Amino acid sequence: MTSTLLSDVTPPESCLTMAEVREGVDALDRELVALIARRARYMEAAARIKPSRDVVRDEWRIEDVISKVTAEAGRVGLPRAIAEPVWRELVERSIAYEFEIWDRTR
Repeated sequence: MTSTLLSDVTPPESCLTMAEVREGVDALDRELVALIARRARYMEAAARIKPSRDVVRDEWRIEDVISKVTAEAGRVGLPRAIAEPVWRELVERSIAYEFEIWDRTR
């Protein structure tokens, strides 16, 4: 089964069927997974670079990320009610992954 490219799917505002909606969502999900995988590799780099385990969790940086994400969400029309909790969970899972990598490589 071949995957439909996002560039080949019907734009949301032009969808007339649930099949078109689902095709678009599935294409977006594949792209999001690839982007999150790339983000996880940055967490691996952070675990490699950070000098001690006690600096893995950085509260200032967490709030900095959330602030930037919610600003971008507002700019592109993503409701904060979606963006903020999704990114807070992503950040928490990323920190847990970074701890896992830190512990495994030290």
